[in-house]
Amino acid sequence: MMVPFTGVGSNRRAWLGSIAALALAFVVHVMLGGALGSDFSSLWHALISRDSTWSSVVWDIRLPRALACALVGAILGITGAAFQLLFRNPLAEPFVVGVSGGAAVAITASLSLGLSGLFNELGTMLAAILGGLLTLRLVLALSSVRRGFHSESVLIAGAVISTLLLSMMTVILLVSGKDSSAVLRWMLGSMSPAYWSRVVLLFMTLGIGGFVLIRESRKLNALSLGEVTARSLGVDPNRTGRTILATGAIMSSVAVGATGIIGFLGIIAPNIVRRWVGADARRALPLSAVLGSVLLLLSDSVAQRLLTGQELPVGAITAILGAPALLWILKR
Repeated sequence: MMVPFTGVGSNRRAWLGSIAALALAFVVHVMLGGALGSDFSSLWHALISRDSTWSSVVWDIRLPRALACALVGAILGITGAAFQLLFRNPLAEPFVVGVSGGAAVAITASLSLGLSGLFNELGTMLAAILGGLLTLRLVLALSSVRRGFHSESVLIAGAVISTLLLSMMTVILLVSGKDSSAVLRWMLGSMSPAYWSRVVLLFMTLGIGGFVLIRESRKLNALSLGEVTARSLGVDPNRTGRTILATGAIMSSVAVGATGIIGFLGIIAPNIVRRWVGADARRALPLSAVLGSVLLLLSDSVAQRLLTGQELPVGAITAILGAPALLWILKR
């Protein structure tokens, strides 16, 4: 079995490597995104001057899309890491708990009813947050969280509810009688279109939510020792668990509202990070955010360039790349 290195030197190497990979993935995404290519000198000229068509493409299309990829990947990575540490299960993430499914059903209903354009296009986000929180409340009620947030009953209830909600999405689409292509495209995960307003909302979500999760990292470490030990250290397991779940639910719901369902990312990134630096939440949470950004940037670059003249759903790319990686992790 692979034993992660958790010394100071390995932590520094992990941080330096992750930041360098993020910078490289971001530049590659901006340079290669879309049908038009570029070189680094052209990209730099377009960034410092806005007097050309190429500059407009970079500032209005490629740059917000790359930032949205980085932010959504970070949200999925950090929430997946927090959920896995809370439940002590390497397969836990917002989709498994049912949060993403609840957000998806709420968005499908809002799209079918024509409510997604309310409040300057924030209707979709609000519907996603409401659906995610209500689903989380239902899962917790069905799973009897008094037995502990690491109980497998939470994951089982989440899996059952997720299956039910995905079936409800199909029913809503058929009953509404509207064109389902936009909803189906969103269900598979799509980074297009990416507006600056969405980038700002995602940035605020990651900033506030990430601060809350990292603030709870010491309590997460205490919970990993068992609830009895955590209580002896002055940590309230129920309060800490509800804070982490509610924060993660809101963050992942906003991500779903912005880009649709992107699977496997919230599972793969934290598992890789724990093999680098161990399970200390103070290091695992921020590094999972960085690695999640890298993985989604690279996946979206592949989705845009794999087929000439056609863009693939980024959720399909993450599933194709993530499934074998997940099987390898489970085998190890």
